Amino acid sequence: MKKNISASSSRPQAKCLVFKPAACSLQPSATRLILFFFCLLFFLIPSSYAQEITILYTGDTHAMLYPCSCPIESDGGIARRATLIKQIKASNPATLLLDSGGFFAGGLLDEYTQNTQLDMERTKINLKAMAAMKYDAVGIGDDEFNFGREFFQDNIDRSNLTFLSCNMKSDKVLPYIIKDIAGIKIGIIGATTLAAVPKAGGLKFTDPKVAVGDAVSYLRKNGVKIVVLLSHLGESEDLNLINDIPGIDILITGHTRAKDRPYTKTVNTLVLRPDWQARRLGKLSLTVEHNKIKSYKVEELRLSDRIADEQNIISILPRCFSDAGCKKEGSVGLCQNPGSVNSSCVFNKANKISLLIITSRDCISCNTEGLVNFLKKQFPGLDVSYLYYPNQKADKLVKDFAIFGLPAYLLGKEAEKEKSFDSLKINLEKKGDFYMLKPQFSGFSYLVNRKKIKGRLDLFLSLYDKNSKALLDTVKGFNPAIHFLATDLKDKFDSHAGNLEVEEYLRAVCVQKYYPKNFWDYISCRAKSINSSWWEDCLGGLDGNKIKSCAKGNEGALLLRENISLNKELQVMFGPTYLADNQEIFASKGVPSKEELRKIIKR
Repeated sequence: MKKNISASSSRPQAKCLVFKPAACSLQPSATRLILFFFCLLFFLIPSSYAQEITILYTGDTHAMLYPCSCPIESDGGIARRATLIKQIKASNPATLLLDSGGFFAGGLLDEYTQNTQLDMERTKINLKAMAAMKYDAVGIGDDEFNFGREFFQDNIDRSNLTFLSCNMKSDKVLPYIIKDIAGIKIGIIGATTLAAVPKAGGLKFTDPKVAVGDAVSYLRKNGVKIVVLLSHLGESEDLNLINDIPGIDILITGHTRAKDRPYTKTVNTLVLRPDWQARRLGKLSLTVEHNKIKSYKVEELRLSDRIADEQNIISILPRCFSDAGCKKEGSVGLCQNPGSVNSSCVFNKANKISLLIITSRDCISCNTEGLVNFLKKQFPGLDVSYLYYPNQKADKLVKDFAIFGLPAYLLGKEAEKEKSFDSLKINLEKKGDFYMLKPQFSGFSYLVNRKKIKGRLDLFLSLYDKNSKALLDTVKGFNPAIHFLATDLKDKFDSHAGNLEVEEYLRAVCVQKYYPKNFWDYISCRAKSINSSWWEDCLGGLDGNKIKSCAKGNEGALLLRENISLNKELQVMFGPTYLADNQEIFASKGVPSKEELRKIIKR
């Protein structure tokens, strides 16, 4: 194993205070000697006060140089990232900047891949930008070998970045480093997935678990107080690894796109999941006391258009890599000399494409802005008009086109001639002289064929959702009808968490039938401790045998089938989802506030 490299920050100079007691019979030379030893002790005794350390992190960026072409929140871009990093470092010099790997372009997960030559150029620029941002260390993933061993080695040689992998044998890569941050030794290890082997041109790799275990042991023996692992193994292997190897304080994941939440905490390890393509910058704030992590805070900081571009980074960025990088409202852009320092955009006036949106003034959650912005990127000459249901013309179109949900989006047939039409047509349906966006693509919020029942609220949820208890507490005052997220398969039921979840819902609907006044207390109690098998503790003295008999028999099945019948009718698969006034359907990410719900339900 390669010797570690230790990088230490210079300790701030301390001032030695001079005390002058009122009565002192010591001679001047003796006084100076005492003061000398006092100052010496100041440096020798470890400081016990709390230190604030920041760790900024990215991963799976795939050389994303520019903000994403997203319909909502067009975030990201290395120039914005550089600005934010500079600001954070200025506010707290005790900051580490890390990447868990996957920062080369190309490969299956690179949405902006074009061809090998342009992808290589994008990778080189990304490496130059990361070096300019002064990343302290970067892990190595399988995507770092997308262009073979020679390209990888040549470019890490030219870079000022520190590349880490404890299970990869290369004299150009370190297994780990030690950084002295605010007087605290922090060890940083890299681990590479063995999926890199077929692409690495003969480079040798060892078992990552064994290599990580050896690295952690070495770092701990050499006085490291906090161990950070930059893992590109995949999260299932990460979890096995931290269960088997003690001493890893922080693990930053890679080699995965799925992310249900930005971090989790196991017994001993904080697992951080970087945002896809670095559209957000991960920030971990640590309070360290007596060389131990006392508290932490994890944030995802948006790289939105409110953040100015860092000019040094802008100076190394080509104007464009493809036509997609040439955007100007009302114009079609062409990228000339893509990916080079001489690249430029040429703009021509866009053809007019009509878009008719049918919506309802009564629908509060019918937000069309995001999709319209997306369509404007596909058709720069988009001309948008609105038709409000109900009225005579809207009624006719709704009937003729069998529209059941609003907003409905109708593109003019002139869109056929546009370059972007082919990529969008799979989500379009021909309707008369229009192309209507399919509801499963555009979404809908207002159901035109349902009778309005003012004040009614239906809530579709899973008791296994981590926010279910807080959600039930929030919506209780609105007296919603509860629909559990289960699927009727005729001879049995299914749900996301399997049989345990189904059994819970069978018991819940039986409680609702026999003890309706206790139903809410029961499901709130179960939501609080859903993984506990002691469901009877939530009955509060009710007859458990009656509930068990109902849930196990045909009665429970009939009750659950009735409970979830509206799910099937509306094709609700995920939650929390809400149906307000029996017409307006919408979802929330997490728990909405009572005020947000009240605006829709009590309008």
